[in-house]
Amino acid sequence: MTTTRTGSRVHRVSLHPLPPFIIIFSLSQAKPTQANPEEEGSSIQPTKLVDEVCHSTSSYSLCVESLCTDPRTPSADRYVLAYISFRLAFLNASSTQDHIAKLLKHTEAKAKAKAKANTGPTQQVLRRCYHDYNKAVSALSSAYNDLNSETFSDLVDWAGAASLAADDCQVVVKTTYPPLSTMNLDLKRLCEICVAVSKLFT
Repeated sequence: MTTTRTGSRVHRVSLHPLPPFIIIFSLSQAKPTQANPEEEGSSIQPTKLVDEVCHSTSSYSLCVESLCTDPRTPSADRYVLAYISFRLAFLNASSTQDHIAKLLKHTEAKAKAKAKANTGPTQQVLRRCYHDYNKAVSALSSAYNDLNSETFSDLVDWAGAASLAADDCQVVVKTTYPPLSTMNLDLKRLCEICVAVSKLFT
């Protein structure tokens, strides 16, 4: 469903369905950070609004490339851009939580096959991270609900809560599972974009 704005009214947009290309998008596979979109190798021309938002993040090019995965970005005002940024973060967190659930199921099956107790470090780490990502998904969902009700005061806090959940997962993951560490970093970067967009309303 497309998000539109008429006068001062923002039309509600559901988090679902979600484009597959957003689900598989990984910030870790994006181009190296560039200081300016006009630098050699950059083919994306961000709008003035996207440029403003992304200059407020720690990785300009990753921010631009993330936002530009959504076809609405070129014509987006701050309201639509907020929907886009929180949607990307929500998708990322949900996808990672699903990935963790599959890993946990796999490790539990292996443990049962070996007649071992299901309390090993690997499972403990995965259970902790699953719980952390449940908090991240919940926070980002709340942010989306706030956008639908045109309530903007808590958006920065919701994005911060989701980012903190990724930090909490990383505390237990450390260097044990590099792919999950990458996913944690991806969510933090997307949440940083959410914070930058949210500050447009303050």
